[in-house]
Amino acid sequence: MPGLFQQIQAGKLWDFHGGIHPPGRKEQTNQKPIAVLPIPDRLYLPLRQHIGVAGQLLVKVGERVLKGQQLTGADNSMAVPVHAPTSGTVLSITPHTSPHPSALPELTLVLEPDGLDEWRQREPLNFLTCDNMTLLSRIQDSGIAGMGGAGFPTHIKAGLTQPVDYLIINAVECEPYISADDLLMQEAATTIVKGIDILCRLLNPKAVLIGIEDDKPIAAAAMMAACSQREHYYVRIVPTKYPSGGEKQLIQLLTNKEVPNGRRPADIGIVMQNVGTAFAIAQAVLDDHPLLSRIVTVAGDTLNQPQNVLALLGTPVSALLDACGFQSQPQQRVIMGGPMMGFTLPDLSVPVVKTTNCILAPTAQELPAASTEMDCIRCSACADACPASLLPQQLLWYSKAKDSDKLQEYNLADCIECGACAYVCPSEIPLVQYYRVAKADIREQQREALKAEQAKARFEARNARLEQEKQERQQRNQQLAAARQQQQLASGANTAVADALARIKAKQAQAAPADERSKEQILAERELKKQQARAHQQQKAQQQKEQQQNAQQQAAEQPNGQPEQTPAATVNTDIKAAALAAAIARAQAKKAAQATEQHATEQQVIPAPGTDKSDEAVVSAETDPRKAAIAAAIARAKAKQQAQTENENDTSAPLTTAGAVNEPVAVSDAAAEDPRKAAVAAALARAKAKKQANAEPSGQTAVSATDAVVADAVVPDAVVTEDPRKAAIAAAIARAKARKQADSENS
Repeated sequence: MPGLFQQIQAGKLWDFHGGIHPPGRKEQTNQKPIAVLPIPDRLYLPLRQHIGVAGQLLVKVGERVLKGQQLTGADNSMAVPVHAPTSGTVLSITPHTSPHPSALPELTLVLEPDGLDEWRQREPLNFLTCDNMTLLSRIQDSGIAGMGGAGFPTHIKAGLTQPVDYLIINAVECEPYISADDLLMQEAATTIVKGIDILCRLLNPKAVLIGIEDDKPIAAAAMMAACSQREHYYVRIVPTKYPSGGEKQLIQLLTNKEVPNGRRPADIGIVMQNVGTAFAIAQAVLDDHPLLSRIVTVAGDTLNQPQNVLALLGTPVSALLDACGFQSQPQQRVIMGGPMMGFTLPDLSVPVVKTTNCILAPTAQELPAASTEMDCIRCSACADACPASLLPQQLLWYSKAKDSDKLQEYNLADCIECGACAYVCPSEIPLVQYYRVAKADIREQQREALKAEQAKARFEARNARLEQEKQERQQRNQQLAAARQQQQLASGANTAVADALARIKAKQAQAAPADERSKEQILAERELKKQQARAHQQQKAQQQKEQQQNAQQQAAEQPNGQPEQTPAATVNTDIKAAALAAAIARAQAKKAAQATEQHATEQQVIPAPGTDKSDEAVVSAETDPRKAAIAAAIARAKAKQQAQTENENDTSAPLTTAGAVNEPVAVSDAAAEDPRKAAVAAALARAKAKKQANAEPSGQTAVSATDAVVADAVVPDAVVTEDPRKAAIAAAIARAKARKQADSENS
């Protein structure tokens, strides 16, 4: 079985899926020669007329330019420059309606021709002696992009480094009405073949396949004649079927190879160029003639003279229509491109660009407008007609739902927007319009995703760089520290920091024992003071007890026969003892208050069972000045009450002197426990002794005075029981009154 190349050499053709056979209507223009249009009054040159990016602007407003002069520079591989189609002056650089289905304004250079058509200096090249880089630079600098409709930069496809098996020249021109390539091949077949020679010089393919539809017999004959002297140049006549001119469809027709989804023809060793592109390459290399003009088919029943014209780039569409005798009708539509893949222009000031191949001005009967869209009936006619073997009805649903994931899953990118599905749709659904919008949305999403990915990559790279710098800085610091340490060890010298640290540690070591010793010494001193205070208190209590015992003994030894002298002596002695007892009580109360403040942990004295409430108050007073004052007041009140009771008893039954002497002894025993209680008891004893000694009325008066002194001593203390100072003052007043009373009696 012969191989693929042998089958191609034998002229075998294959077929592709789907396709339609619309009316060609090429007879309006393919029988007339190409007309050259005059230079218009204004030329509108968009800065970007291809797939890629716009070049850098090289001229400014008011500058005069020559024919063929670059207006923009090719500073990017995807940039293609724009040239001045004729000599003139740059009027403005402003946004203008673009030749695009969206009609969005694009930055446009407005050139006013001067009518001289003055060329810049030109430098032709001999492609047989030039290297590939020089040829590619000439192609790019000449502003050549794909002229079959896509506008892909030609120098990129011509500069492939991978092996190329087949170079296919697309001369099918399958869309109705369009005959620009047909006329070009009829009139410039030789130049086209020279352009193919230059491409072969760059790509070095195994064979060149030139595909032409069978409705162009004159063009096919001209190309066969021009290629007769070239080996491996094969002109193939293919059946008329739309869209045979699609890139993937023509490859399948001529080579039986299919381009995988998402791949390019170069991936399977095939490069395709349009016949008009080959003609422009020949002009650029051989004549240094940039892409300044192109052949445009102007057709439609509203034109008196439909024909193919050679128009300068930037010529308004209105100038082409006027040159062909345009007669506008109500609701007139003007289409750029063919009836299948073209789009309606919103404004006739839209200029001709590098990808413009047809201007169609049909009547309403010739090309009726689309009627109202109806619901899809799932007839599958669109799927049968699709040349890319897609499912148009599914793509429609996902396009309406804006489900980009499903659209990509169903290979929306493989749609060539040929319009075959919409042509056969009985519901007259504009399927291609939905697909174009969906493609634009997906491209926008991909651009945003790419920007986000690039931003993330920059962020991660920055973080990695900062982390690396941090680690390097730490490593340098560690190395410097290690070097300094080694240097110090080698020299034996200590740094000032080390000396300071050593001094601080030494001070801390010295201060710690001193602090401990000072604390122990303080505790010892406190304990010593406590012991001294207790010993002093016990000594005073013992002295007081001895004094009271001596006083009681002296009172008991006095004879009963001298009753008048005993009361005076007893009162004088008891006053001194009472004063001494009061001073001792004050000192003990003061010490008890200080002890309570300094030693809160001392245990409280609990009275023994059977003691009197007054005794409990006296015992607790040792630890609380207020309680001591309260106990003293209670004792004084009891003493006063007892004195009153005894006064009543004295009036009925007089007591003996011995009984009066024995009573203070019992009181003195109780007073040994409390100085204040002892003082009160002593006062009561004195009063009783005085009453017993003075049984006469004069004696009663003295006893009453003594009782008044005792009452005066009790009442102030009762009033100030809550304040030890007031109690002390009251005691002093009582002592003063008692002393005064004693002095008056002695006198």
